[in-house]
Amino acid sequence: MTVRSLPAPGWLTGLGRRLSGGASSRWFPYLLVLPLVLVLWGYVVQPMFATFAESVSADGTENYLQFLNSSGVARQSLLTSLFISAGSVLLCGTVGVSMAFLLKRFTFRGRRLLEAFILVPAALPPLIGAVSFQLLYSNIGILPRGLQALFGTDKPVLAFDGIAGVLVVHTFTMYPFFYLAAAAALAGMDPSVEEAAYNLGAGRVRVWRTVMLPMLTPALVSASLLVFMTSLASYTAPLLFNVSQTMTMQIYINRTNGDLPMASAYASVLGIVSIIFLLSMRWYEGRRSYQSQSKGISATRREINNPIGRWLAPLASVLATIVLLAPVATIALVAFSENRSWTTQVLPTTYTLDNFVTIFSDPKAFQPILNSVQMSLIAVVGCVGIGVLIAYAVRRLRFVGRGLLDVAVMIAWALPGTVVAINLISAFSTGNAFSLGQVLVGTFWILPLAYFVRFLPIVFRSSSAALALIDPSLEEAARNLGASWARAFGSVTLRLMLPGVLAGGLLAFVHGVGEFVASVLIYTSSTVPISVAINNRMYSFELGTAAAYGMLQVLLIFVVMWFSGRLESSRTATRKAVQWTN
Repeated sequence: MTVRSLPAPGWLTGLGRRLSGGASSRWFPYLLVLPLVLVLWGYVVQPMFATFAESVSADGTENYLQFLNSSGVARQSLLTSLFISAGSVLLCGTVGVSMAFLLKRFTFRGRRLLEAFILVPAALPPLIGAVSFQLLYSNIGILPRGLQALFGTDKPVLAFDGIAGVLVVHTFTMYPFFYLAAAAALAGMDPSVEEAAYNLGAGRVRVWRTVMLPMLTPALVSASLLVFMTSLASYTAPLLFNVSQTMTMQIYINRTNGDLPMASAYASVLGIVSIIFLLSMRWYEGRRSYQSQSKGISATRREINNPIGRWLAPLASVLATIVLLAPVATIALVAFSENRSWTTQVLPTTYTLDNFVTIFSDPKAFQPILNSVQMSLIAVVGCVGIGVLIAYAVRRLRFVGRGLLDVAVMIAWALPGTVVAINLISAFSTGNAFSLGQVLVGTFWILPLAYFVRFLPIVFRSSSAALALIDPSLEEAARNLGASWARAFGSVTLRLMLPGVLAGGLLAFVHGVGEFVASVLIYTSSTVPISVAINNRMYSFELGTAAAYGMLQVLLIFVVMWFSGRLESSRTATRKAVQWTN
């Protein structure tokens, strides 16, 4: 194939000749990947090394020796974080898989009601989810105070605090990871495999252990990875439920106290633990194949025939729906309460619209909303531009180091928000080539950069999944008709993968709007995002205004998720259209 190119002097002519072959050129993969590698090195990998260098700059290895001291805060914080993460995986797995099995394998009255609200926790930003649980179930919460008034006790009844409170928050907000993964696996699982095991005389426990669990392993590993790493990075729940000896809390405390070397040591250890767990899960999942060789049909739901079960199922569905909607209802209720009027009462006694009036009429109060939207949009533009190209390089090109490029992207997902923040502080507290010689810490650009680093893997994975559904021959056909690689990619491949790209971009935007863990370490007075504004209002005892911010945040996320769902429908239509071309 011959592609005409404009004459250019010197090295540009040679470069044009090398690219004239498009993706088939020997040099093309490296020319495309080089800027992507520089981006990942400059903003993901190099800041990690800068953090490690900062951690050993003052006391050498003394900071790390504290993790080996049995009586030290560092070791206790690491063990507490690991315990909370492991406990969260166990509890979320139990709840999520049980709900998926119940809703996908059985039919009963109230099932559709429960299915309609089962994913409500996924729409709550981490800070709002923790705040709503504090207002519901802590010592100052509605439920414990209501039970205290009902039974006439001296203290609140069934109040959650400490590690128990953190685990409850994590279970409620993170079980959708397991539910979604297990539900998708169960929906596509061939029931003939399970029936064959029963026909051979296996009992329910053995069938579950030897048939169901192995088939669910990829889904469980993926969900376990997400829950463990999200729990390890959790900051808001330990903050609100008074658990100070966790890795994320110690990073914040040491950073606030000005001890950046010790904060960097905590961040380095936390990052290493996250990366080790990520690689371990990927290794475990790749040890064997979990594909079924059967060609049966997908499973159908069964009726609950037990009389007690048929009576309990609708009642449990209603109760579960109330539990799912209670946090959102609590935030909405408090959003209309007057600031500082709710003290020892079970429910707020004075209600007003002033909280929303203040947010929309006071420029200083409205600024956090503008900040979050603006910074998230900037980050999403970067995530889409880089994420799509990396997905294309990993999926379609053959070059040395392709696996390392994939791992480098996912390292950003493995790093907790506090670690990302400390990495950026260490790397950009002075000017360097990747900041164009400018100090970024304390400026507007440090927050969009943090969001870009944190949520690039979301766009990458969504783009990669969309690209996997597109036949490469479509792009090759365009290039055989004379189109350049850029034109074929933009007019064919990118258009077909656009719904997946936009879905990933919207999801990254949602995460950016609700991001708190990294923001709280690097924001300035002029770049306060919504999440930090909520936290600041909480500590100023302005619960009404904080909840009003939270409601606006939740509504924005619901709108974006609805639009993302529409795009997912379009993505399904694209998948069917591509199948017709095969």
